[in-house]
Amino acid sequence: MQRRRVIALLYRSALAGFGALGLSACGFKLRGAQNYAFQTLAVLPQPGGALAQELRRSFDSSVRVLASGEALTQAQMVLDIVQEQREKSVVGVNSSGQVREFQLRVRVKFSVRTPQGKELAPAAEVLLQRDISFNETAVLAKEAEEALLYRDMQTDAVQQVLRRLAMVRLD
Repeated sequence: MQRRRVIALLYRSALAGFGALGLSACGFKLRGAQNYAFQTLAVLPQPGGALAQELRRSFDSSVRVLASGEALTQAQMVLDIVQEQREKSVVGVNSSGQVREFQLRVRVKFSVRTPQGKELAPAAEVLLQRDISFNETAVLAKEAEEALLYRDMQTDAVQQVLRRLAMVRLD
C-alpha cells in the first residue's frame, strides 16, 4: 500500500514538472507594463464620458494626462474619443413574446493625432458585447447584473485602447 502512494506521488511530481517545462518552453509570458512613445497626452472631449474619465486614471506615472485648463499644444499626442455608446438589444423571446435574453454592447470610436492635426493612427473602434438572460421576477437583480457587465466592458475597452496607444509611434 505504501509503495503505491510513493509511486503515485512520483507520478504526480513528474507530471507537474513536465507541465511547468511545457509552459516555459511555449513562450508564455505575463503582460508587463506598457511602454508609450509619449510623455504627455490630452484626452478629448473634456471631461468626456465615464470611459474617458477611467482612461485618464489608467495611465501610470510615465505619462502625464493634461487637465482641462492646460493648453492642448503642450501634449505630444491627442486622443479623441469620437463616440462612446452603450447599446441594449433583444436577442431572445419565449413563445408568448416575453423577453428572455438581451445583448449588451459597448462601442468606442477613437482617433489619435498630434496637436497640430497630423493623424498618428487611423480611426479605430472597440466593440464589446455580452449576453444576459432576463427574468421579470428578478428585475432588480438583473439591473444590477447589467450595470456590472457594462462596468466590466468599459474597463476592458479602456485596456484595449491603452494597448493600442502603446503601439502608436510619434515618428
